[in-house]
Amino acid sequence: MPITAFTRGGTEYTPLYLSAIDSTTCIGCGRCFKVCSRSVMTLKGVTEDGDLVDLDPDDDDDDEILRKVMVMVDAGDCIGCGACNRVCPKDCQTHEPAPA
Repeated sequence: MPITAFTRGGTEYTPLYLSAIDSTTCIGCGRCFKVCSRSVMTLKGVTEDGDLVDLDPDDDDDDEILRKVMVMVDAGDCIGCGACNRVCPKDCQTHEPAPA
């Protein structure tokens, strides 16, 4: 049975936690990262070989990076608020209730 939570007003709901991000659909816009208060995701670079690499904030001209994508780094910190999914323009995230 999924975890049940309650709003301040007492309405019952089932939190849906971030379980995956589709890197083929993600455009790396960072909107989800900006609204997440729990540091569940981070932006990574994708090389021409398809490898994920850390981004250097001081290097805006990294020739090895083809594109950027969001990846999960601490899924255990997700509180299931769904804010990231509401701002995603590509709907590339999967959210699920916690396993019973």
